[in-house]
Amino acid sequence: MVNELNVEDGEYSEPVSPTAQYFNSSVLSVCVLAVLDTEIPIDDSPALGLLKDVFLPISPRFSSLMVEDENGVKHWKKVEVKLEDHVNIPKFPSGLSPQSYDNHLSNYLSKIAMEQLPHNRPLWNIHIIKYPTSNAAGNLIFKLHHSLGDGYSLMAALLSCLQRADNPSVPLTFPSLTSAPNPNLPVRGTSIFRNIPKVLRSAFNTVSDFGWSLMKSSYVEDDISLIRSGNPGVEFKPVEISTMTFSLDDIKQIKTKLRVTINDVITGIIFLGTRLYMQEGRNKLNNEHSTALVLLNTRAIREYKSVKEMHKPCAEKVWGNQFAFLHVSIPELTNLESLNPLDFVWKAQKLIQRQRNSGAIFLTARLLEWFRKFKGPEATAKYIYSTIKNSSMALSNIIGPVERMALANHPIKSLYFMMVGGPESLTIAMVSYMGKLRVAFKTEKGFIDPEKLKSSIQNAFEMMLKAAQDIA
Repeated sequence: MVNELNVEDGEYSEPVSPTAQYFNSSVLSVCVLAVLDTEIPIDDSPALGLLKDVFLPISPRFSSLMVEDENGVKHWKKVEVKLEDHVNIPKFPSGLSPQSYDNHLSNYLSKIAMEQLPHNRPLWNIHIIKYPTSNAAGNLIFKLHHSLGDGYSLMAALLSCLQRADNPSVPLTFPSLTSAPNPNLPVRGTSIFRNIPKVLRSAFNTVSDFGWSLMKSSYVEDDISLIRSGNPGVEFKPVEISTMTFSLDDIKQIKTKLRVTINDVITGIIFLGTRLYMQEGRNKLNNEHSTALVLLNTRAIREYKSVKEMHKPCAEKVWGNQFAFLHVSIPELTNLESLNPLDFVWKAQKLIQRQRNSGAIFLTARLLEWFRKFKGPEATAKYIYSTIKNSSMALSNIIGPVERMALANHPIKSLYFMMVGGPESLTIAMVSYMGKLRVAFKTEKGFIDPEKLKSSIQNAFEMMLKAAQDIA
């Protein structure tokens, strides 16, 4: 439990950001699960010391409650943390095979994904799994409420706890974020009159995209399909969490041949694989209208900042929730016999680039601010809930380090993350690490078959790789 500190004692008290309030409301309670696979069995003896000396100092929010003052304004209120309440070490049957522990871990992830974090203590928990699975000697699971920060913030926090396994004194490095050249950008020396059509097209796209986003969030729902049940209260139904892994070198082969970004390739693979899964067992094409909510980091930075920099009280402060949703229609299958899998990459690139370059994101942010001011945070949270519920899937990705990491001398073999608590049947989250891309799936249990879905996505990847290799 916790003991509250008085304001006079110098407690940390910061107003809760609007987005944090939306994700911790009566209609939405979204958390992030971050799973670390260790190469050696976990020694939990230093856990409490690490939490006290390394984890808690990362952000004051890890030692704070979300409270409401007499004026109805929510603040982060500093408290004393009883660390034992936040550490969970489950007991599984002993002496089982790694494959059996795979099932126990899967069931445990499903269980904690559905559990609400207690609001009478800071909004995070840690789970230590001390049983060997097929992928790891042990697992460390962080469950963090989304109101504490988005994927960027929480990844930066996680990295603050970790060190390079080969040389702890050297900082971790990350893949280049350089994007592919954008042919829509004006070239220096080009006549201003030649850019007029592009400006007009951008203005049209802004109005069109914003109008479409408004309709999707209000009353236009995706079709019921094999990836969207449309059942009320999906966020309260059991889920399954599973993963698959790709080689980044293979993905870079496709990227180089197509002259696109890695994100374009990944999104194209996911979209094609999803359509193949939706088509399985059908004799004729059945293209239900389906959209993906692609989460976009809106920070004007190209690399991870240190946690200290992220908490600076200045205009460049980057801790917290700073992202936007892009409504991206999943391209349709036109002809299975003459299918060019690379078309899905180019279509994904075109759709996402169009929305990135339009002003719809800005207008949507202003709309949410208007909702908050005139209707309150709860009404705004309901609008966001409807946005997620009306779509078929959510997509998110995070860039991880190139080198092997270690936590308290425990080398990390791999990692993945997942958002839980949202009203969608399918969520896909990706993270890169040591030349691999780990793709995690949260699927509505009993409705989506995760093994068939992963098989379809693997098939899409192999089709794209072969097609790219055939390019002269």
